[in-house]
Amino acid sequence: MAVCDVTSDPVLHPALSERFSPVGFRPDVVMTHEHVDVLLEAARLAPSAGNSQPWGFVVGRRGDAVHERLVRHLARSSSAWAPPASTLVTNLTQVGVEDAPDWEYSEFSRYVLGQAVAHMCVQALALGFDSHQFRAFDREGVSAEFGVPAHIEVVSMTAFGVADHGPGEVSSPGTSRERRSRGAITWAREVGERS
Repeated sequence: MAVCDVTSDPVLHPALSERFSPVGFRPDVVMTHEHVDVLLEAARLAPSAGNSQPWGFVVGRRGDAVHERLVRHLARSSSAWAPPASTLVTNLTQVGVEDAPDWEYSEFSRYVLGQAVAHMCVQALALGFDSHQFRAFDREGVSAEFGVPAHIEVVSMTAFGVADHGPGEVSSPGTSRERRSRGAITWAREVGERS
């Protein structure tokens, strides 16, 4: 296990500082089954409230039947750029109790799904793949297509692949790297600390 060097100046990891959400993927790049397994392992090992692990994933690699079934449910906006991605992953989480879907399973289920997806995206970067998380698809249609039960919610999708453009080269809503300042996102902090 690596030991933290507390004497060095802290810097943001390049994978995080250079990350962006592409709106174009190279159609010649293949994500292998082994790549997908590593992404799913990253999600599997993510932390969850009470170790509940409420997440699940529908995985379609470009050219397979699952991918085709997912592409049918993309909105017009995402269907313009997502299909050439190497892999489309639909992100699911348990929101209700199986035998009583109107009872909330956990108030943290969507939060921990977000952590699992973030783990997948960081792992993808380590493998040389980019990712774009999105919601522009028919959630009810995907639920029906894959027989998702009522106590499980289809939340979002992630497209994985290699970007065919650099950050800022293609203007598209939701892909800006501009962010609010640290001061704007910090509610409270000890006086005298940098913001």
